[in-house]
Order: sequence, then structure tokens, then C-alpha cells
Amino acid sequence: MLQFTSRFVDSTPGDPQSDRRPRQVHGALWSKVQPTPVSAPRLVAYSPEMAALLGLDEATLRSEEAVRVLSGNGLWPGMVPYAANYGGHQFGQWAGQLGDGRAISLGEMQGTDGTRYELQLKGAGPTPYSRRGDGRAVLRSSIREFLCSEAMHHLGVPTTRALSLVATGDAVIRDMFYDGNPEAEPGAIVCRVAPTFLRFGNFELCASRGDVGLLKLLADYTLKNFYPELGAPSKDTYAAFFQEVARRTARLMAHWQAVGFVHGVMNTDNMSILGLTIDYGPYGWVDDFNPGWTPNTTDAEQRRYRFGNQPGIGLWNVERLGVALLPILDEEEALVEAGLLEYERVFQAELQRRFAAKLGLSSLAQEGDLELVQGCFSWLAAQETDMTIFFRGLSRVVTAPEAPSEWPVVLREAFYGKVPDEHVARGLEWLTAWWRRTRREDVAPAEQARRMDAVNPKYVLRNWLAQEAIDAAHAGDDSKVHALLDVMRRPFEEQPGREAYAGRRPEWARSKPGCSALSCSS
Repeated sequence: MLQFTSRFVDSTPGDPQSDRRPRQVHGALWSKVQPTPVSAPRLVAYSPEMAALLGLDEATLRSEEAVRVLSGNGLWPGMVPYAANYGGHQFGQWAGQLGDGRAISLGEMQGTDGTRYELQLKGAGPTPYSRRGDGRAVLRSSIREFLCSEAMHHLGVPTTRALSLVATGDAVIRDMFYDGNPEAEPGAIVCRVAPTFLRFGNFELCASRGDVGLLKLLADYTLKNFYPELGAPSKDTYAAFFQEVARRTARLMAHWQAVGFVHGVMNTDNMSILGLTIDYGPYGWVDDFNPGWTPNTTDAEQRRYRFGNQPGIGLWNVERLGVALLPILDEEEALVEAGLLEYERVFQAELQRRFAAKLGLSSLAQEGDLELVQGCFSWLAAQETDMTIFFRGLSRVVTAPEAPSEWPVVLREAFYGKVPDEHVARGLEWLTAWWRRTRREDVAPAEQARRMDAVNPKYVLRNWLAQEAIDAAHAGDDSKVHALLDVMRRPFEEQPGREAYAGRRPEWARSKPGCSALSCSS
């Protein structure tokens, strides 16, 4: 018998109204709302690992009862559906109340690891926070969220998870390119899973309204349930909480940079209070190493959320959280400054640690190491060179008995098109210096290669791969979704016969919608 609890609803004040009418909700952290039923729910895919963590077997997930719940057509006993009330800074500007406009939390269940996990349906219909939206999600964006949640988990990146992907059988109208040409698309619902979906924006909204009592209550709830090791609520524990969120966010940003992931919409309402990757919209992996690339068409001009700017935006967002917490920090700005310094310290240390490991080095402490890494970044950015293929290929070079005298064949695969000879020559100079540096490590080259392959993925969820699965699913073939999910479960393994999933972005995908950049429309 599945058992569900609702700590957030039981412990914090909610909206006294329970209708879906869009409105400003004051003095409350949530609004009760029922999912809106769909006509013909069908389970498209599920995550075996997430199901096992929740103690759910395949038979249970595929049952008619489970599909009803995962589509919003029913509830298991103990579920108390609600939508959270929060605000946020969007593209650098305060946007006021936002809230769960198409996400409805169902309840919490205890996982086999002892952690309580919240189940949330994305695309389950309108809530009081939907504003002018319909609360639904389309199949294309739902496939991307489902696959990426699990792909990031298997890469080791902190993330919300996905239990299931359900097609609704209903059409959803979306203007994908915001060009005045809306079209009907198949609808879908993802069941997202996390210990909590609380965001920076939950705290910001309370502070923006001067509701210090509600802000303190939210902070106390968060401390008790997710940071109990920090102790009883006080100014000192609030400060410690802020510093820990800063540290987790810094580590997350370093991890994103190391695997080449670009979130695309780093608004403060998309920043998890647990340091998780949350809200997979127009994300992407960099193909060619380009610090200026953004996958978000809405951000195409400003490029606020471009690959190279993510660490700085992470810091800016953490500062917004710190400002929101000032009323319960007795307005001591020095405590916020301390958190920001901690973010910068942890980010630099974590980024150096990760790129040292990617290069087969124990650290970047030796003279010239930082220049070596910076030289690598500058060279990669000078010509279109695939980040994932390049770093994965280095483990084949580190085992060579001598420094390379010509550009290795395994690294030629990383180039998009023909590159100038002088660029290859500069790359060979860097490669030779790097190879010699690896020989100063106190470990055998074969072990270096093994360690490098454990941190440099062969497979990442490139946009063009996701789009191929989406196109097939739109044509009634779910097999590519299943295959892609399976490949991304083992990103660091060779997987013979699946090399096509590790290839460069095809030329046809350079400008194809969904492959190069995406809108927020979903």
C-alpha cells in the first residue's frame, strides 16, 4: 500500500480559496488545486531507476490505476494536490508573483533510501498561477524534460528526476516560434520527482511583499526538513543555510560547465534551494566549445544565459536570495557578502578540480597548470571543436608512449569541418605540453585513462538526438525515446554498436528547429 504525506501543506499556510481562477495570492505559500483530467492517457516511458528508488515495480507503473494518477486523472490515497506560490527575477528583472502555472504537486512518499520524495505533475492543467496559460505541456518539451532529468542524474549532476512520461491524447495549442502561427501539438505530462521543488523565488516573493513572518516560517520549514544538520532556527542558522545554498549552487555551476550543459533560463524561479538542476526548458549541450552560445531563442540578443556566463549568473541569483533573506538576518549585509565570497571560493575550487580530472591531473597546483587549462579553452573556442568528443578522446592520447608528433586521428573527429593548419599546429603544441604534464603525475597512464573516461562522458543528450526522438514520437514511434533513455543511463561507457549517439552534430541539425536553439514555448 503506497503511503503519501504532505508536509508542506500540513506545515505552512495556504490559500483559503481552492478554485483555478488566476489571482494574486497573499499570505500563503500554496494553493490547493486538482489536476484536470485528460482524454486518453498512455504511458510512453518511465525511469527504471527512479521507479526502484520509490519502491515501484514495472507492473505497478503500467497498471491502469498508476497511469490514471500519473496523467492527473486520479489520485492515490493520501495525495493532497497543490501549486506553489513563488516569484522571481526573469532575465534580470523582478517579475512579481509567478508560481506553479502548470505544475501540480501530488504528495510525498518515502524512497527506499529513506528520503522523502515529492511527486509533481508538469502539464496537468491550470492553477491559480497560470495567468493566461492553459497549464498544459506539449509532447516535445515533455520528452526533453523526461530524458534530460535522467541523463543529468546518470552524469552525476544534481537534478530533479523524472518518473514517467504520459501522452494525454489531447491537443495543445502552441506558437512554437512566437511568430503568430500557433499550431495544435500532442499533449503530455511528466511526473517530476525531488525532495522538494522549493526555489529561490519562494523566498523572494515573501520578502518582496514585506511578509517577514511568512518568510521566517518558510525558512524554518526548509531548515527543519532539508537542512536539519544546521540546528534550530536563528540568525546564525539562517546565515549558515544561505552559505550552504551558495556552496551547492557553486558546485552545480562548475558541474554544468564541466559537462558542457547550458540551462537556458536561469531565472531565480528556476533555481533550486537544494542546489539541483530544475526546470528543463530550452536547455542544450554545447556541441562546438562556444562560451557565447545560448540554446534559448528568447535570449538570442542579450545572451544573458550563455554558456560562459552561467557561473556569473549563478552568483547573481545567489545574491538575490541573500537579499531576500536579509529581514531574518537582522539586515546584516555582511552575512550576504560572506555567502557570495563562499560561492566564488567554492566555484573556483570545484571548477579547477573538475577540469583537472578531465585532463587526467590530480590537481592544478603545479606552476603553469592554470595557464595550461586556459590555453585549452582559448584554443577550443577559436575554431568549431566538439567539447565532448575532444575531452573523451584525450584518454586515448594519454596512454601514448611518446608525446604526439602529429594531430591524433581520435581528436580529428572533434573538428566541425576543415580547420586551418596553423590552428592544428597550435593545438599540437598544447597537446604536447599537456602530455608532458601528465607524465609528472604519480599514476600509470592506463590508470589516468580510466579515470579520465570516468569523468569525460562519451554520450550526452545533444539537442539533435532529442529532436530525432521527438520527431519519431510525433509519428507514433516511441522506440527512439526508449533507446535514448537507455543510452544516457551509461554515459561514461563505450556501448558498442551505439557510437552514432556519440557523433558530432550533423550539418542538417545546425539550424533545424529544436536542434540549434529552442524557445520557451512548451
